[in-house]
Amino acid sequence: MTGGVMITTARLSLRRPGGADVGLIYALHTDPLACAHNPGDLLATRAEAVGRYRAWDAHWRRYGFGYWSVLRDGAAVGFCGVKVVPWDSGEALNLFYRFDPAVWGGGLASEAATAVVGWVAAGVSGRPVVARVRPDNVASARVAVRAGLRRARWLDRYGEDGLDWIFTSG
Repeated sequence: MTGGVMITTARLSLRRPGGADVGLIYALHTDPLACAHNPGDLLATRAEAVGRYRAWDAHWRRYGFGYWSVLRDGAAVGFCGVKVVPWDSGEALNLFYRFDPAVWGGGLASEAATAVVGWVAAGVSGRPVVARVRPDNVASARVAVRAGLRRARWLDRYGEDGLDWIFTSG
């Protein structure tokens, strides 16, 4: 795995985020609608968006993968990817997807998440993929299922914003 990993689908290109993506990180993470189910992800300042980008970049440098910028027709519309997180007595890959609300409902999150989970299955072994979904976030649960994850009620836990339903690949 290298920092240059790209994923393409029928409609999307997923590439490693760069400094130019700080604007979209800021826009999505200051949008109450985009973060409605995870208000703990909201940012207050552009400096916080720079910090978020730096954390994502550090993950890429350490592991050779992370959260990708998702582009449709050359324009960034969101982010999707996985990051290593502590999980029970080991580690898991947390599946993340956040898109501009203007593109919601078109299947882009499902398409990107399916591609990411497929990429993990083809080359990143030893860690299950998990998606933490707030119980009232029906759309996010659908994305997790469409990406190939299964509901794992016995793994549900409380996170920063309350109860998280867990979906997993393993």
